[in-house]
Amino acid sequence: MTPLPSVLLVNDDTTTNFLNQTLLTRLGVANRIYVALNGEQALTRVQTHCATSDPECPALILLDVNMPGMNGIQFLEAYRQLPEAHQQASVVVMLTTSMHPRDVERVQQLHVDGFVNKPLTADKVQELLRTHFPAHVNTAG
Repeated sequence: MTPLPSVLLVNDDTTTNFLNQTLLTRLGVANRIYVALNGEQALTRVQTHCATSDPECPALILLDVNMPGMNGIQFLEAYRQLPEAHQQASVVVMLTTSMHPRDVERVQQLHVDGFVNKPLTADKVQELLRTHFPAHVNTAG
């Protein structure tokens, strides 16, 4: 597998971030894994690194819904207001335990690239990569 340049984990739970970062590192998913504890931190990273072909621009954003401050839906609302150049480099996937149907509908209106139920597992990561980054997946047996 060819690693992605970088992945951004957006979650206020430091234990979940540690476990997900450990899993992604073990699987060799990305050259760099960044963590944001809320939507504001994530938005700052995207605004800073995603207008150009900066390798620190996350190819994949795994976004929690419920966080203090700017939550996942508010992040998506702000993210979709950014210039297209900031958005085109990243695939945004909601990583959640469950969502209220109203929230699912709002997230779909904001064109999220997918939903993955927690906990993140190797199989779920592989499926995400096959779906969104087929060129990075080893397709041999």
